[in-house]
Amino acid sequence: MARVSKSLKNAKVGVFFFILSIFVQFFSRKIFLENLGDEFIGLETTLRSILSFLNLAELGIGTAIGFTLYKPIFDENHDEINKIIALLGVLYRRIGYIIFGVGFIISLFFPLIFADTPFSLTIIYYVFYSLLISVLLSYFVNYHISLLGADQKGYIVQQYFQTFTITRVILQFIVALYYKNFFVYITLELVFSIIYSVVVRYKIKQEYPWLVINSAQKTEIIKEYPQVITKIKQVFFHKLSAFVKNGTDNLLIYALINLQSVAFFGNYQLIFMKLIGLVKMAFAGTGSAVGNLIAENDEKNINKVLWELISIQFFIAGFFSLVIYHTMDAFVLLWLGEKYILSHTILLLMIANFFMIQISSPIERFKNAYGLYSDTWAAMTEAVINLVISFIFGKLLGIAGIVLGTVVSMFFIVVLWKPYFLYKRGFKKSVLHYWKGLLPMIIVFIATIFFIYIIKDYFYYNSDNITLINWIIYAIQVTIVVTIVYGTMLYLFVPGFKDFCIRVKTLVLSKIQK
Repeated sequence: MARVSKSLKNAKVGVFFFILSIFVQFFSRKIFLENLGDEFIGLETTLRSILSFLNLAELGIGTAIGFTLYKPIFDENHDEINKIIALLGVLYRRIGYIIFGVGFIISLFFPLIFADTPFSLTIIYYVFYSLLISVLLSYFVNYHISLLGADQKGYIVQQYFQTFTITRVILQFIVALYYKNFFVYITLELVFSIIYSVVVRYKIKQEYPWLVINSAQKTEIIKEYPQVITKIKQVFFHKLSAFVKNGTDNLLIYALINLQSVAFFGNYQLIFMKLIGLVKMAFAGTGSAVGNLIAENDEKNINKVLWELISIQFFIAGFFSLVIYHTMDAFVLLWLGEKYILSHTILLLMIANFFMIQISSPIERFKNAYGLYSDTWAAMTEAVINLVISFIFGKLLGIAGIVLGTVVSMFFIVVLWKPYFLYKRGFKKSVLHYWKGLLPMIIVFIATIFFIYIIKDYFYYNSDNITLINWIIYAIQVTIVVTIVYGTMLYLFVPGFKDFCIRVKTLVLSKIQK
């Protein structure tokens, strides 16, 4: 129960701050677009995508180190934890220098890359290096955050990160609205990144007084952990695949279409990324909890927790997918205006991508807890499929074709391959157990789709005269019906979902009775 309590604490703090962040960022997005312009927001998004590419140099070190920390944290072995964090520091410093060097070289080509943009090279370079320095702080100053995550104390990071983010966005909102100054807007990003890094570093020292913050360990420590280096090499290919899947869409849209389309797509991307982040916050700590569970090696409990997580994330995937499908167009119309509404095909593809991310998250969590990263061919295959389809169909279909590459590659590798790999190498069972357990959830979801489609015409909604009140009433109706119908059927026909509901109910009642 301690694992569940920690996971819920992470979830409560994460969700609370994340909802505040979503409200602030959605409200400010319209102001940024109107006062800074579609093209500047597109420029900022494109430069962030370039930095995402540079972050590939991280090689998945954080993931591999997190996996290595589970056992010593479980054993309360402080000496071993200090050595692993020292190893992380040595590796991150090396990677930080590489990222800066490659970033500098890429920036030399900005006069060619951004030749057709209306912005001066001065503002382009200032935005890029401000964002680059913000990224490098995590490699040189606050890399110790990995320990908080592995120890199921991610809520501490979220408290500070979201507080600083919300404050920064509010100040940027004021700058955009009253001053329309690009330089001050980006300077705030840099200043708050520096303050956040210093504060979190201090907090980590308070939380772990025995932790050696500035270790004297040098590069020789790398030789003591050959298994970590092996994991890092394997995880690199998965990080590369993740970048291609998540980080190249904006670059391809800029290359194949234009900078303004990056901003248009970015609006939808913001919604889905915030939802993905919200769900991630709700399950904050479960990754390390699963790692702790695997360390105990209780097969029966492992299987029970797995199916609880799969069923609840299947509910989340279906719930948000249905609500978004029925309410998104009107929301964007009210939020930003009619010109920002993308085609229905793009929306469906983005929903499919979101759905697959959610239902595969528990598989990914257990796969990471077992340290199963050796399927590097799968990661590279996913990246190749994504790029080839996105490039070919991006030329033919525009944004829809680019997103199609992500959806197809995810289906074959993430949805089909990864469960097979986990069951074969981790659970030592046939993957048929997985599909047999998933089938009732799929049937329930399809049944819910048809039910909503049949009754939606009876909802109170005036599509010819959409107002905020009208949309809110409609969204509430859709939300209530989806929750009742979908949730009830999952509770009745999916044991894992019922077990999860009972577990949460028991925990909540125990808290109330104290």
